[in-house]
Amino acid sequence: MTIKAYGAQAGDLPLEPLDIVRRAPGPHDVQIDIAYCGVCHSDIHQVRSEWAGTLYPCIPGHEIVGRVSAVGAHVSGFKPGDLVGVGCIVDSCKHCDDCAAGLENYCDNMVGTYNGPTPDAPGHTLGGYSEQIVVHERYVLRVRHPESELAAVAPLLCAGITTYSPLRHWKVGPGHKVGVVGIGGLGHMGIKLAHAMGAHVVAFTTSPSKRDAAKALGADEVVVSRDADEMAAHTQSFDFILNTVAAPHDLDAFFALLKRDGTMTLVGAPATPHPSPEVFSLIMKRRSLAGSMIGGIPETQEMLDFCAEHGIVADIEMIRADQINEAYERMLRGDVKYRFVIETASLAAGDTPPARLG
Repeated sequence: MTIKAYGAQAGDLPLEPLDIVRRAPGPHDVQIDIAYCGVCHSDIHQVRSEWAGTLYPCIPGHEIVGRVSAVGAHVSGFKPGDLVGVGCIVDSCKHCDDCAAGLENYCDNMVGTYNGPTPDAPGHTLGGYSEQIVVHERYVLRVRHPESELAAVAPLLCAGITTYSPLRHWKVGPGHKVGVVGIGGLGHMGIKLAHAMGAHVVAFTTSPSKRDAAKALGADEVVVSRDADEMAAHTQSFDFILNTVAAPHDLDAFFALLKRDGTMTLVGAPATPHPSPEVFSLIMKRRSLAGSMIGGIPETQEMLDFCAEHGIVADIEMIRADQINEAYERMLRGDVKYRFVIETASLAAGDTPPARLG
């Protein structure tokens, strides 16, 4: 089926309307009419070839929510009309140790929702800046939020699980002091989730003007990381720090804030490396520096259910598809609170005649 989408033909070209083709649903496939798609910082890195290996045409988007419009003959868990989501994963090998453990995100053959290998035309996956997507049932998630909140659920499929997974893995809960570095698309979700898990949450920002906003999200305290005195007041006091910043910065300043055996986990993915940390900051207090990447399908479903139970959604600004290039520039300036979401209906309403792929 030919559908409308928005994507780029090269890394130095703006995104534009495109026509793409989706496969007919196979026996285990779910066809989803996309209602909304969140805009992730990863989309910018990939579509502009800041990360290696971008395949063109590139249709970004891995924060997808919508309604099931058709299912394959062997699908039993979903039916037409169901509210569902698709995150960053649309396939994996299904038989390795990681897949068997429900950690498809760490499968060496994980297929991303866009820019991953597929037998479908044009040979790589095309993401959620589009009217429709067809996905194997294993990678489809049930949305239990009210339909009125559906647009604000979309960013949970990446920003939500990217922050939820490390908080759960390092067993954050009551009695823990948790830092969240950065108050953006990822950071605002980290604050909400850590607060809901019962931790004492401290938000770190370079901007004093974000104090009130961070507290409104659920932070108990806010520290301006450029203020040496404010940082020093928290020396050796954190059990866990979630670092969401997607730009290179000094990590050592945050190591000093960790208790013995404390961990800082990186989830922001900068286009160029962080400065190398001072090893003695880790050695002297048995501190750990870790990374975490999204979450597996079972954990992503757990996150969605947790958010529905606690009334958690992302703070969003809705945009039309033809505003995506402007939205990217605003994201790079930090001018969004806190996640852009594309209203898919705007694809059909566009006046610009689309280019045709293939």
